[in-house]
Amino acid sequence: MTDAEVSESRRKNGINILTPPEKDSLWKRFFEKFGDPLIIILLIAGALSIGISCYEYWGLHEGAGVFFEPIGIFIAILLATGLAFIFELKADKEFALLNQVNDDEPVQVIRNGNAMQIARKDVVVGDIVILNTGEEVPADGELLEAVMLNIDESTLTGEPICHKTTDPAEFDSDATFPSNHAMRGTKIMEGHGIMRVLAVGDKTENGKVFEAAQIDDSVKTPLNEQLDGLGDLITKISYGFAAAIIVGRIVMYFINVPEFEWVSFLAYFLQTLMVAVTLVVVAVPEGLPMAVTLSLAYSMRRMLKTNNLVRKMHACETMGATTVICTDKTGTLTQNQMQVAQTNFFGNPSDDILIEGIAVNSTAQLDLSGDKAQVLGNPTEGALLLWLQKRGVNYLDVKDKAQRIEELPFSTERKYMATVVKSATGKPILYVKGAPEIIFSMCKNTAGVTRQEVDAQLLAYQNQAMRTLGFAYQELNEGDKTIENNKVAAANLTFLGIVAISDPVRADVPDAVREVIDAGIKVKIVTGDTPGTAKEIGRQIGLWNDATDGERNIITGTEFAELSDKQLKERVGDLKIIARARPMDKKRLVEALQANNEVVAVTGDGTNDAPALKTAHVGLSMGDGTSVAKEASDITIIDNSFSSIGRAVMWGRSLFQNIQRFILFQMTVNVAACFIVLFGAFMGMQSPLTVTQMLWVNLIMDTFAAMALASLPPSQSVMKEKPRSREAFIINRPMWKSIVGTGGVFFLLLLGLLYYFEHTDISCLTEVGKVAMGANTGLSGYELSLFFTIFVFLQFWNMFNARAFETRRSAFHFKGCGGFGLIALVILLGQVLIVSVGGEFFNVEPLKFIDWVIIIAGTSLVLWIGELIRLFKK
Repeated sequence: MTDAEVSESRRKNGINILTPPEKDSLWKRFFEKFGDPLIIILLIAGALSIGISCYEYWGLHEGAGVFFEPIGIFIAILLATGLAFIFELKADKEFALLNQVNDDEPVQVIRNGNAMQIARKDVVVGDIVILNTGEEVPADGELLEAVMLNIDESTLTGEPICHKTTDPAEFDSDATFPSNHAMRGTKIMEGHGIMRVLAVGDKTENGKVFEAAQIDDSVKTPLNEQLDGLGDLITKISYGFAAAIIVGRIVMYFINVPEFEWVSFLAYFLQTLMVAVTLVVVAVPEGLPMAVTLSLAYSMRRMLKTNNLVRKMHACETMGATTVICTDKTGTLTQNQMQVAQTNFFGNPSDDILIEGIAVNSTAQLDLSGDKAQVLGNPTEGALLLWLQKRGVNYLDVKDKAQRIEELPFSTERKYMATVVKSATGKPILYVKGAPEIIFSMCKNTAGVTRQEVDAQLLAYQNQAMRTLGFAYQELNEGDKTIENNKVAAANLTFLGIVAISDPVRADVPDAVREVIDAGIKVKIVTGDTPGTAKEIGRQIGLWNDATDGERNIITGTEFAELSDKQLKERVGDLKIIARARPMDKKRLVEALQANNEVVAVTGDGTNDAPALKTAHVGLSMGDGTSVAKEASDITIIDNSFSSIGRAVMWGRSLFQNIQRFILFQMTVNVAACFIVLFGAFMGMQSPLTVTQMLWVNLIMDTFAAMALASLPPSQSVMKEKPRSREAFIINRPMWKSIVGTGGVFFLLLLGLLYYFEHTDISCLTEVGKVAMGANTGLSGYELSLFFTIFVFLQFWNMFNARAFETRRSAFHFKGCGGFGLIALVILLGQVLIVSVGGEFFNVEPLKFIDWVIIIAGTSLVLWIGELIRLFKK
């Protein structure tokens, strides 16, 4: 192409860059955090609280302290939304560093009659591109020349090696893409070729899949659904309490007031509305969004240490609700490196012959520059070189000592390759390598091995999903035939034996798969490999059982496509393996599972996986996967290991329990506070807690409690449970019992204490029981301080009970919980400091030392009783 043609092509067909997904502005992303149902309830409560404060300040002429309550609520809102926003931005930055896409990578093209290098992004339709081993294909194109060209198409189809040719006789009719086409994002494994570009950028197959992956189905996470339910419940209960107060106080007005007066009734009604609205504000758990955000943020940071880079906060918790994991095979279940699994050599051939034959009769290379040897070229041939390396042999030294005389490259028609060398021994030797049954039929000397024995051995290897190679050699004498008419013509070949090669299962995968299956999670393999290979991998990892699994549990991509949506929905639960899967099969599988109300996690590393990663509740990309796959995912598994997925499930389940523990703690506080407000309103009692005191209880203590309970480490015991139902309410039966029981006891205790303080006048708790009760004298400053401190310490000790909830452990089990202990100490010292020096601001008076001792020791019964109950249950 000339420069003018290049410019015209670029104008007409576009540039060779995948259009990145359009990102929302920072402001929009921040304001999206306000869509949480609990945040909305908080905003309403905050608005009502502002109205109350304005009335109290300007109507009742109270001090500016009345604005502390709304300020506290809005601080809680900003902290919760701000933390979520900041942590997700930080994760995005870490992800960007992990997933840098280099569109400036050089590509060889022929322009203006000359070979030259240009940046990948500058390739245009019509360019003639030169392809060499190890390079990534820069665009979609038609091959003009292909010499021993094998391409790894796993990023698009899951197929690791596809033979490419320009000879129509060798075209593979079953191939996903034409045998004379090369696709963007695939990799040249061996050979070389020349290609004319047909499509660039978004119009390539790679680009089409990337575009499909941008469709966000906005699947609601289980946590979203359950918090929606909790928000609805809190709203209904608080409105119910408020309505009860309004009705009850109006009834009391007509009972107690002999003559109705509009002015006095309106004043009374306005006061009643203020009490009702105050109760609604008190009932809303300001600390819950904070607890959820802190739990998710803490888990995001800690999960990174277990090789899980979380990009979207909700994914932490959603992993814990997962009921199905759809996983690819290569690189996740297997090591993604072909290795020699077994060798079967006959007639005791010399090591020199074996080593030299493997080293010289090969087109692969090893890159030894890194910590781990990397295969360049054909993975199967590379496995043989790795086998030599493990035996301490430097294949390059062997190659250098042998002088190549003649070569016959591998072809799909012959199914073998041959090399004639002048051996290091000085003799000319012919080495042949290829399909074992063909190599055996070419040999005159077979070391007493029969064809039946060879076939039986090959069948055994094939049943284990292994690739096989046969080896033969002949020491040449003067006049011996070697290669004629592109075929081996030697008449005295000796059969050396068979090597079985496989991509071995990762050592940790069987245990990891067993762990998630025992946790009630179903695993499904989706792969481009053959049914036999996929079934064998399933057998090795403990997923497939020949005794119980059959045809209903495995399907090919072609059969999968023939199923109607209704048929698929009925059968999808039984499927364990989808073999020969095509790019969009995994996405359809995910949608069918979601239609059956499953919570689906998907693993993938290729561009073809992106639509499924985007559609799933949680998309898990691999650390060395394509940029398209990682962009579509929620979590990136940095070490590519399935065991990291198991750890993510454990973190997710533990995180949900931490959120439940905070709800248990917070709702117990709210039950006690709401009933005190409700009964106090009917009994005409003085408000026992001031606005600033409630600020400490509702904001500071809740925030600290959220931090304490959110930072609890994960427990391995959660993996012994089944996944929770997404229809289940976030507050379970044991939580209800604890909230109502403990909250009720706290209410009765505090109500009795309030009544006692109002009808006595004490200056020390040692006087309790000694001072006779009389008329209602109200609450003194000292009594208010006592009540406030007792209220706080009841909640303080109950925080320890909440921490131990459903752990089957003592509340004093502090291993890995240093953060909890530190925060508990801060709350304790904070309460002492507020009461001791808070003065008029907090409406408190310093307590005597003996009162501190009595309060701390007396309220600690909450913890000791909890310990006895846990011990009894255990």
